[in-house]
Amino acid sequence: MAPSAVDEGTLLPIEIEEFLSWMATERGRSANTLAAYRRDLVGYVSWLRSAHLDVHAVTTPELERFIGERRTQSAPASVARQLAAIRMFHRFCAEEGVRADDPTSVLDGVAVPAGLPKPLSEGQVVQLLDAVLGSDPVARRDRAIIELLYATGARISEVCGLNLGDVDLTHRMVRLYGKGAKERLVPFGRAAAGALADWLGPDGRPHLQPDRWARRADSEAVFLNQRGARLARQVAWAMVKRYGERAGIPAGDLSPHVLRHSCATHLLDHGADLRVVQELLGHASVSTTQVYTKVSQERLLQVYRDAHPRAHGRRVRT
Repeated sequence: MAPSAVDEGTLLPIEIEEFLSWMATERGRSANTLAAYRRDLVGYVSWLRSAHLDVHAVTTPELERFIGERRTQSAPASVARQLAAIRMFHRFCAEEGVRADDPTSVLDGVAVPAGLPKPLSEGQVVQLLDAVLGSDPVARRDRAIIELLYATGARISEVCGLNLGDVDLTHRMVRLYGKGAKERLVPFGRAAAGALADWLGPDGRPHLQPDRWARRADSEAVFLNQRGARLARQVAWAMVKRYGERAGIPAGDLSPHVLRHSCATHLLDHGADLRVVQELLGHASVSTTQVYTKVSQERLLQVYRDAHPRAHGRRVRT
């Protein structure tokens, strides 16, 4: 098992580097997806070495032992994701002739409990937006980001990746580039349009523009940091959490992805068609969107239990 590049202190086999290169060039996987595959395969290689095994000879029973150990250490979703990366790697090895068989072909999958997202209430969204105080350029930017996240259900990476040409304030439409560089047009309402116009106006974005752009692509970015570069996803993530704390929303209950959940849930609560929400969120399959119908049903049941006089066996007064 010949070592190659170093990742987080671990020398990876050349076969894994070739697999990751193939995923990037032939399958078009994003940098974030490749980084996740690398982390999962680093853990796999570390375990193989501790067990004095390698990718050429590891067997199905040994892989079952590995998965069993991982189940005791991590959440089912994490184990399932790592197993998916290992499956794809060994399938690649079999197809490329690195080894004659695929030891993962008969492995059982890891069941992941279907967890329901926890959207904010409509009142909490208002509290979050009210927590963005001030009229300085950074406050204008942050208000526009939060309004846009909630208005469109966009991923935070999609919002940070926006260029000026992607936003149409006249028709209140934004072009988003989702997973696999898939493009979609999403409308937004007056509140988001007002916040965006405020940010893009003379008292907002121009104040953060540098005299000279460090990277030419940053000159087209909708959202800039205080140094005049494109706003990073991690910085925007931390910003949303910070305003959530100001609004009194528990840190564990808020992230940019929760705003995406909230947008979808509130649309369905107010009668939006499931297929429309699927298109707005950029889901490849409607089954992914259907989880939000379960959220709405849960809320419906809670309202019923709280409001109906006989929901808990109470006697109706005559």
